[in-house]
Amino acid sequence: MGDVGNGEILKDLARIAPVHAVRGNIDRSGSCSKLPETDVVLFQGHYLYMLHDRATLHLDPAAARFSAVLFGHTHRPLIEWHKNVLYFNPGSCGPRRFELPVTVGLLTLDPDGALKPKVVRLEIS
Repeated sequence: MGDVGNGEILKDLARIAPVHAVRGNIDRSGSCSKLPETDVVLFQGHYLYMLHDRATLHLDPAAARFSAVLFGHTHRPLIEWHKNVLYFNPGSCGPRRFELPVTVGLLTLDPDGALKPKVVRLEIS
């Protein structure tokens, strides 16, 4: 969530599927600087709240009836549940950051319709 860097990436992804993106701290110029700070996405009956830095979250996702908070900033993959709300950081799938793995996040539904998050590590040479 955020730190897109190059708006062409979003155009490429949009050829595959609908894209929702928020602005990160490196998105200071070009088309990425115009991305919203937050976004809300409806996914199969679940409201997902997107922002870049979880530390800037200024609402109670459970009270707002969000099923998940999706964020990035640390580039560190995380799956955590609090008050029945998923907090999901998919990590980073761009150039390796720090000593962290290169990852993507998958968010699917189990047969009962509950959110099922997964972090997938990409082997980059």
